[in-house]
Amino acid sequence: MRYSLRQLEVFVEVARTDSVSRAAAALGMSQSAASGALLELERQFDVRLFERAGKRLRLSALGQSVRPRAEALLELARDLEGALQDRQAVSRLRVGATLTIGNYLAVPLLARFRRENPGSDPTLVIANTEEIARQMANFELDVALIEGEIAHPDLELTPWREDELVVFCSTSDRLARKRTLTDDDLRRVPWIVREQGSGTRQAFDRAMHGLLSELRIALTLQQTEAIKSAVEAGLGVGCLSRLALGDAFKRGTLHACRVPQRDFRRQFFFLLRKQKAHSAAVDRWLAICRST
Repeated sequence: MRYSLRQLEVFVEVARTDSVSRAAAALGMSQSAASGALLELERQFDVRLFERAGKRLRLSALGQSVRPRAEALLELARDLEGALQDRQAVSRLRVGATLTIGNYLAVPLLARFRRENPGSDPTLVIANTEEIARQMANFELDVALIEGEIAHPDLELTPWREDELVVFCSTSDRLARKRTLTDDDLRRVPWIVREQGSGTRQAFDRAMHGLLSELRIALTLQQTEAIKSAVEAGLGVGCLSRLALGDAFKRGTLHACRVPQRDFRRQFFFLLRKQKAHSAAVDRWLAICRST
């Protein structure tokens, strides 16, 4: 074999950080050793994996094409190392989740993963769909659970479970006394909604197709709890996942509105990289998610 796993580690880390010095620090190497490993890998195959522009490095077309395979090979090597050390190859798992999933579903799943895999060290990143997709594409995450649909040449969506958005208002709002809301009702009220780039906003916009340009968006907020608080204070009407509203409905602090003419159903997805072998940790994570 004409290359080493260490050379691949350097290549992948430089691709992630755009910097030999940052890659060296992350790998616990000297900068000269990291630079030498990368140059030797390119020299062995007479290729250029990066385009050098000043102090920054950008992947060449070849570098972009081989990066997923290098990542997959390193993941399998880590699995093998873990198996040889009798750790069942689940020591590392980097999970991403969009806000609704991260706040209401992912943490119990992560706790179960840790119980079933002693010695594992999973991490969880919570952000909106756009940011989670960016981190997945940049190899900063191993697997993600997302609410919105995305189109990315290096990523693939797999259906996980269904969800539903609910229009809601304060219990003191006049809308709380109506059995159903019409489109005219939806036009007249101020709306408090999630930001663009979030899966919840994507589903809301789709549900309001044909009416969206006529809605009065009073506030755009990034946090679910902030939207609930604003609606409870009487600042407007909201639309969030039923997962986020169950406790408030039980307490009677918010009221669920029926809007039968609008379809608020949506799908949650697994987000994975294409052309990348799943590690044992990812496979076990997917199995836990599917069993709930």
